[in-house]
Amino acid sequence: MIVAVIGLGTFGAKTAMRLFDKGAEVIAIDKDQDLVNKIKERVTHAVVLDVTDERSLRSQNISDVDTAIVAIGDHIEMSVMAVAMLRKLGVGRVIARATSALHEHVLHEIGASEIIKVEEEMGEIIASKIIAPHVLQRYNFAAGYSIVELKLGKRFEGKTLVESKIRQNYSLNIVALQKRIAYITEEGKSAFKVEINDCPMPMDIIESDDIVVLVGSEKNFNRLFSELTEK
Repeated sequence: MIVAVIGLGTFGAKTAMRLFDKGAEVIAIDKDQDLVNKIKERVTHAVVLDVTDERSLRSQNISDVDTAIVAIGDHIEMSVMAVAMLRKLGVGRVIARATSALHEHVLHEIGASEIIKVEEEMGEIIASKIIAPHVLQRYNFAAGYSIVELKLGKRFEGKTLVESKIRQNYSLNIVALQKRIAYITEEGKSAFKVEINDCPMPMDIIESDDIVVLVGSEKNFNRLFSELTEK
């Protein structure tokens, strides 16, 4: 997969490096030489250019990328021009960062495939961590529905999936269990390995250290979170 990341501020640089770490071929672009220099060893290719310059963009074969991410936030005009130029050059999927409702509206109008609202999403993440500190990861995949990784702790320790009644009481489905399994190394030392059960059965037992992956509605998750935080 080839991804272009345009705008190498904190958000853009972090996104580019994580994509590269996960195996993507990443072209990192900014007109600031210092920002490009900071990231050039952490991506496939880092280049200094003005994304509003059509000839410069064409020189990077930008139309061949699978996805372009416009991470520019502070300069709305530059962000809009970058999206417009990418669409003109035939990039099929353009993901753009929006910093306001008006910015989001304009990006949609000129053809951005997806919008990232970093400030709003960070607010959601921080609020979720305060309300539900046992939640490790949360992925919103449709309006009002999530996949959540969490530790259920002592409340469900030693119970089978059937005995937990999570599905009956909360209308949430357990789709995977991640367990830490103790073992002895060849050197005779105690260690742990992670095992993921991606097809849990009704009689599988939940341990307090298990990471449980659940899927369901926000309303039902909130009921579960409320009871887990009760003392």
